[in-house]
Amino acid sequence: MAMIGPSLMCADLGRLIESVQILNQGNVDFFHFDIMDGSFVPNFSMGPDMLKTLRPHTSKPFDVHLMVEEPERFIDMFADAGANMISVHAESKIHLQRVLQSIRDRNLQAGIALNPSTPLCILDYVMDTVDYVCLMTVNPGFAGQKFIPSTLEKIADLRQKINASNMDISIQVDGNISLAAIPQVMEKGADMLVCGTSSLFMRGVRLEQAVADLREYCHK
Repeated sequence: MAMIGPSLMCADLGRLIESVQILNQGNVDFFHFDIMDGSFVPNFSMGPDMLKTLRPHTSKPFDVHLMVEEPERFIDMFADAGANMISVHAESKIHLQRVLQSIRDRNLQAGIALNPSTPLCILDYVMDTVDYVCLMTVNPGFAGQKFIPSTLEKIADLRQKINASNMDISIQVDGNISLAAIPQVMEKGADMLVCGTSSLFMRGVRLEQAVADLREYCHK
């Protein structure tokens, strides 16, 4: 069964605490925070104060996706704010193993995020420092983009690579993970779904109903 992680960038920010409480009661598995610096991606988003505000309202893991340059500057900041998992983009860091180890040194799960065109070979010598890989299925920066079909084979290739390594590494997928895409990515080997406007925060659907329907759909 795949784990469900609401992408809080897609939530109603005016009702964010209420939304987190609803999703927590709906038994989601983790909460996903997209952190953008306006440089690595052409957009800005959440900060550590948001995590601090939401942390008392759920015990579920907080998954921080750093879409930033120089991610090592932000590890302690988000760890102190309540993060349980932090992923950094392989494209953002020359000394990738060092920043991954610094995440683990804070007793957090360390993840690598890969843009759609980034090859899997970049993982070859850091897999022993990785707990999960976040495969982007759109180009990062904005919600509402189209799912890139070629990423399906990338998921399958990564699952094969992980199985061959005999390591316990999860595959997270992020980017227009719609109701149509979910069966496909799960079949290819994804086990962590970042869910936004195309499967959870849908216009005209009450959040209570959306999370119940999504959980049932993913666990058929």
